[in-house]
Amino acid sequence: MTTASLAAAIPAIFMPEPERIPPAIHTPASADAADESSDAESVRLMLRVKDGDERAFEKLVEMHQNAVIGTVYRMLGSVDDAHDIAQQVFVRVWRSAPRYEPTAKFTTWLYTITRNLVFNETRRRGRRKEVSMEQESEDDPPKHFVDHSVPGADENLAKAEFHDALDRAIAALPEKQRMAVILRGRQDLPYEEICVILKMSLPALKSLLFRARNDLRKHLERFLGEGE
Repeated sequence: MTTASLAAAIPAIFMPEPERIPPAIHTPASADAADESSDAESVRLMLRVKDGDERAFEKLVEMHQNAVIGTVYRMLGSVDDAHDIAQQVFVRVWRSAPRYEPTAKFTTWLYTITRNLVFNETRRRGRRKEVSMEQESEDDPPKHFVDHSVPGADENLAKAEFHDALDRAIAALPEKQRMAVILRGRQDLPYEEICVILKMSLPALKSLLFRARNDLRKHLERFLGEGE
């Protein structure tokens, strides 16, 4: 498969991004076994891709596309850019396959590629700290409207307002803080894996996340009670 034919094929594989991506849910230790199993399957597929197996590549894209698209969307604030960059990520995966060696978790390798492309894009466009999360394009997910005649509508509206405010607060973080928060809070990656992806020591990462969380707390004061 050539790079051109690969780029043409990937959009057909991608599924649309959900209207709202829920926060990552922290699960019990049993989830660690499932995570290990998923990574083993990803490595197995990637080794088949290394041998030129196109069907294995399609399965790999299907497994990881939503996570990559969601991460890029939260970094750049654009559905179109998220799909474009995600396509580039998987083109890189295919082109790098002959040199692939399973020396780390597959997701670590995948998110490192994602990080490089996202950071290149933000720098290319000369983005500053704040990235607009406004959804004005007709191609973007629709804004949330609540029917106040429905029981619990006020609570649903409050939740929607909080999540919108949280998205804007995350978008306003500096580039590396934003990526760390997304990988930790949304994709639920362990600290050690994020350290590798962002090329940081564990103390430096924890300090980065501490500053990010303080900034987020300031942006969300009106939603949070004391001690939250």
